[in-house]
Amino acid sequence: MNKNIKKLNDRVAEALLGGGQQRIDKQHKKKKLTARERIEYLLDEGSFEEMGILVTHRTTDFGMDKEVYFGDGVVTGYGTVDGRLIYVYAQDFTVFGGALSETHAEKICKIMDLAMNVGAPVIGLNDSGGARIQEGVRSLGGYADIFYRNVKASGVIPQISAIMGPCAGGAVYSPAITDFTLMVEETSYMFVTGPNVVKTVTNEEVTSEELGGASTHAIKSGVAHKTSTNDVECLQDVKKLLSYLPQSNREKAKDLPFEFGDEVRDVLEGLVPDNPNKPYDMHEVIHGLIDTDSFYEIHKDFAENIIVGFARLAGKSIGIVANQPMFLAGVLDVNSSRKAARFTRFCDCFNIPLLVLVDVPGFLPGTDQEWNGIIVNGAKLLYALSEATVPRVTVITRKAYGGAYDVMNSKHIGADFNYAWPTAEIAVMGAKGASEIIFRKEILEAEDPTQKLAEKEAAYAEKFANPFRAARRGFIDEIIAPKETRRKLIKTFQMLEKKQVSMPFRKHGNIPL
Repeated sequence: MNKNIKKLNDRVAEALLGGGQQRIDKQHKKKKLTARERIEYLLDEGSFEEMGILVTHRTTDFGMDKEVYFGDGVVTGYGTVDGRLIYVYAQDFTVFGGALSETHAEKICKIMDLAMNVGAPVIGLNDSGGARIQEGVRSLGGYADIFYRNVKASGVIPQISAIMGPCAGGAVYSPAITDFTLMVEETSYMFVTGPNVVKTVTNEEVTSEELGGASTHAIKSGVAHKTSTNDVECLQDVKKLLSYLPQSNREKAKDLPFEFGDEVRDVLEGLVPDNPNKPYDMHEVIHGLIDTDSFYEIHKDFAENIIVGFARLAGKSIGIVANQPMFLAGVLDVNSSRKAARFTRFCDCFNIPLLVLVDVPGFLPGTDQEWNGIIVNGAKLLYALSEATVPRVTVITRKAYGGAYDVMNSKHIGADFNYAWPTAEIAVMGAKGASEIIFRKEILEAEDPTQKLAEKEAAYAEKFANPFRAARRGFIDEIIAPKETRRKLIKTFQMLEKKQVSMPFRKHGNIPL
């Protein structure tokens, strides 16, 4: 064998071992896959083409010249998922704890540049202790190079981050800029400053899991869009999420085969209770409308008073935003507005039509909401839907009260088609509250104020607690029976498929961040 061929084979074999078998074993003991195992599971068999396998760091300080590993702590390249081109990087915790160096960052930047030029998603599998401190500012510069590309790629190609180990300090900002962040329970965490720093500065005692674990970010902060019980499940989630997305903003998501048949769904009848104050699960409505078992919920455990996620309707990918009466009666608040706004903007970036299901009694009142900026956060959702140019269809199932009626994809902010069920109530507020204000004097002067309030409430409800007045004004395009909704939606989205909108020239809008 030629000596250079042998040298190449030896170096590649060394690179494939990362930080060595002992560290690989430690990774497995933590119930974590290695970087290469993760890529192998994510991509189609035999499709991975690695780039930069023989790259090494350039640092000589602190004895680093004596500790050199091929690949420098990150595996980068491209391959396919279900036959689709995907660029991927996986940080290798067995090499310097996955710490990011100048060359480590260069490898990541290279595939991000290629992904933008070609038009294909980037998947980042994060498992890193942070910046490589031996390199000082060079490693910090490497992070900034990645952040800059994350921003340039935003809205151009889908970017998905899977947190499969530690992700701390400056490292957290790259996943935060990407479109979706998935975390593995018990083995991953994200925070800007760790428990030791928190204790020093604020005197709070907190564990890594409490401070920045998967459940914390899925439920409390909303940083994590989805959590998984282990690495394999996380990678399965990445693949499923990809199936609803296009390659880039120049394309549409791939359609699945579908044969149009009798699309009337009797299961939708009777889901909305006769009592307007009785809750029901909007998930049942969603499942009654979409293709069987096609709903993929995003941010499931965060701001549960609103539901967002992807689904298929007649084989086509759509995004769904829906109030959830089971939680806080489906009101809009700070977190639900942010959640829905971000999801809306993603769908608009990548040509995914939007279905909005409305049952909203208004915005959540209280000092906590006002002091935490319900005004600007509610405006984020209003802004996101108003600027969205993808096909937008609304179905009002029950309540659509006050300003929340406007915000939830009303005709007035550019929705293409607005349907209402006969159970819909479109009004400034509920009948009781409105009657107490409008007829206050009459009620106070009545012999029986309780009876008078009931009379006025019934009269107001008869006049406004239905969709017919709105339909007469054209604010509702059609009032439909619930069982007919799926068929109507399929036809409507087919009709809107070629929709094109010309927007005024501007560098970009100024969303109330």
